[in-house]
Amino acid sequence: MKCPFCNSEDTRVVDSRSTDDGHAIRRRRICDSCDKRFTTYEKVERTLIMVVKKDGSRQAFDGDKLVRGILKSCEKRPVTVGQVEELVADVERQLANTMEKEVESSYVGELVMDKLKDLDQVAYVRFASVYRQFTDVNTFVKEIEKLLGDK
Repeated sequence: MKCPFCNSEDTRVVDSRSTDDGHAIRRRRICDSCDKRFTTYEKVERTLIMVVKKDGSRQAFDGDKLVRGILKSCEKRPVTVGQVEELVADVERQLANTMEKEVESSYVGELVMDKLKDLDQVAYVRFASVYRQFTDVNTFVKEIEKLLGDK
């Protein structure tokens, strides 16, 4: 494993432990060249899932891209990065369980919104506004009314 600081290949593992969800192993490493520490994660490689976009193009599912998008909707909200990563891991598991090699982007978006609704309703509305391309205030009001009606 190359050191992200000095690019040396002379690194070693100083600690290994399972992540909270048990689906990965967290490894603390130290570089023998520059003495800096860094963390890596080891997880099972899953089959490639292609996401079919609205315009018909196809893109490999990217959990990191999804984390970044969800984090934007969670800015200044009491949602931790760990909660967002767990949400994305749940979405990835659900996608893998479909046993499909291709999924519609709308399906991924709906999975995220279902989980985000339970996690933080403000973040849910923010995500939905971008995902569903809200064009005016009335669309926001209708979405919030739906949220209030679900209680």
